[in-house]
Amino acid sequence: MPLDTSDFPEDVQVAFFVFNMLSDVWDGMSGSYMGKNWADTDFIFKIYEIENQKLVFYFAKMYERILMNHRAEEADKKRKASERKSKPSGSGKSYTHNVRG
Repeated sequence: MPLDTSDFPEDVQVAFFVFNMLSDVWDGMSGSYMGKNWADTDFIFKIYEIENQKLVFYFAKMYERILMNHRAEEADKKRKASERKSKPSGSGKSYTHNVRG
């Protein structure tokens, strides 16, 4: 059963909230996801009167790292799958012959 946000301690829940409030940054040329724009973090902390800012920021950055690693792994799997599909059917086979003489 997947975890729900309410399964985590309050500071982690607040970190999820702050993380989701931040805008995403995308690379314009490749369309790759670059992470979150952390410039508005202080504003969000102030407007929502978040007390333990260092801990919430730590959990939010940790969540971003986990999310980025997961997205990179998924992109790598897709890339490898498309490479396998694009190869000609006979190119992956290699034959060896044992010759004694």
